[in-house]
Amino acid sequence: MALQIEKLSKRFRNNWVLRDVGFTAIPGQVFGICGATGSGKSSLLSAIAGIGKTSGGTISLHGKDLTAVKAKDRGIELVTRDEASGIFAYFSKLSRKDSGGEQQVARLKQALEGESKVLLLDEPFSEMDPALRDEWILRVKNLAKSGRIVVFATSDFDQLTMAADEMTMLDQNGLSETRTPKDFYEEPPTVLAARLTGDNNLFEARRLSSSDSDLPEFFTLDGEHRIFAHRGDKKRLSPINSNSVLAIRPEQVVMSMGASFPEDNLLKAVVTAINFRGATSLIQFDAGGLKIRTRVFKVVGLEVGDECMLGLPPHRIVILKA
Repeated sequence: MALQIEKLSKRFRNNWVLRDVGFTAIPGQVFGICGATGSGKSSLLSAIAGIGKTSGGTISLHGKDLTAVKAKDRGIELVTRDEASGIFAYFSKLSRKDSGGEQQVARLKQALEGESKVLLLDEPFSEMDPALRDEWILRVKNLAKSGRIVVFATSDFDQLTMAADEMTMLDQNGLSETRTPKDFYEEPPTVLAARLTGDNNLFEARRLSSSDSDLPEFFTLDGEHRIFAHRGDKKRLSPINSNSVLAIRPEQVVMSMGASFPEDNLLKAVVTAINFRGATSLIQFDAGGLKIRTRVFKVVGLEVGDECMLGLPPHRIVILKA
């Protein structure tokens, strides 16, 4: 038994906001939808809730087709930060003096105490301070564990790492495959996913080696370095002598004191900036024109202008789809 969305589409005049979107959310889990601002997250949740017309597709709950069922009869509740939508009658009971965070708490509290079979959350923690947000994320997870279906849409990937059991990405091409947040972080499928899931070093490179190579070899456009990457999904490889986008997380870049094998992707680089980021620091390097960032817990004896070797482990370099 589940909430099933199949080929759901929505169009405003000649513009497709959603096209052939589909996913399945099951009781007991929080299902996450991540997308950039304007990607259609709110339109998707509103369509599932029955607000406004769709241009095609089906919405079913526990095997029952809800596509033609009125919003009030669907057993689906939508928590959104759009007060003007009129979805919740209790909005009007909130004092104008209440802060955005207090309003969100009030909305969530009533929704969690309700009897809806499905709870749709559209950026529900955006106005909360970190401590309050963490508390309510835990409450939402516990609600899902009780057997409710929860779908949570946000542009904040960090919130999904805390809340979602499984998730997908929404972009102009629709939804990507369903994965865990951890899988999306460790091996993002596209350039957009790499950007939405946190800080990343992204750079263009031309593929030199055969598609059958265990360690595909590339030539970076900036800096003109020969580097090796994790093969991963063979479908992501561009044609030979064509450009690809490669990604490696700053915390996966290693500062090395010595030389090793070419396969270790060691690059000579100069420190161009050191930026404090609370528990960590972000160090920026220039490797002959290739800009690389690395993240460390503590900066010791390193200053702007210093030269060192950077290691880009091949198994950490991901080949992305455009």
